[in-house]
Amino acid sequence: MEKKQTKPGSKFIILDLFFYALIPYVLWKFGRNPLGDYPAMLISTIPGFIYTVYRFVKEKQLNITGLFVIVSLFLGTIVDLLSGSAEKMLWNGVYLGLFFVIIHFIALAVRRPFALYFAVDFAYLQGHERKSSTKLFYEKGIFKWFQIIQLVFIVRGLFMAGLKVYLLKRFGVDGYDQMLIYRQIADWVFSALIMGLFFYTNKPIQNFVNSQSKHSMEQEGATPVAIEELANK
Repeated sequence: MEKKQTKPGSKFIILDLFFYALIPYVLWKFGRNPLGDYPAMLISTIPGFIYTVYRFVKEKQLNITGLFVIVSLFLGTIVDLLSGSAEKMLWNGVYLGLFFVIIHFIALAVRRPFALYFAVDFAYLQGHERKSSTKLFYEKGIFKWFQIIQLVFIVRGLFMAGLKVYLLKRFGVDGYDQMLIYRQIADWVFSALIMGLFFYTNKPIQNFVNSQSKHSMEQEGATPVAIEELANK
């Protein structure tokens, strides 16, 4: 009898839940009494940090994507270590999240969306040159989709910060366990939306490539049948 294989997406969802929610929840619940709120909260962030570094190394993310991950981890760790108390650590996490929202907004305003460069990094891993991918993604009809994805990054950051502030004001530090669960669920929802938009960009990209190929074939005198076959791809 053949064993059922876990789909990669399902595998990552399980691992995300395990390292970003379940283990931190257990460490927080059973560590706060003997260690205190702040040390327990700091310790609860370690599994997620190690898991993020592992994913970064395993998936071989490069350039903008890799730099963004490393900088985010570095700033998050520094802020946590310098906070001095559990409550300050949570509030500083909100401020850091809003800082990244501002960075995402600036990138959108100057027409250099991180979403586009994340896609360039992914295309590079598939064997495409960065220069040609960047030029292609900036074409009219394609670029706007990366702006939309960038806007979703901004909305996600604002929503996550707002959710954390709401839970902090309602439950205080005692609501940290609920923050872990609710924020992870919200992160999954936004991640699914962002990944869906990234996948959708394949459609306008393919349409543009086909139109360019069709134009080239027309100039080279290709037969109408060949041009029609290309248009139907």
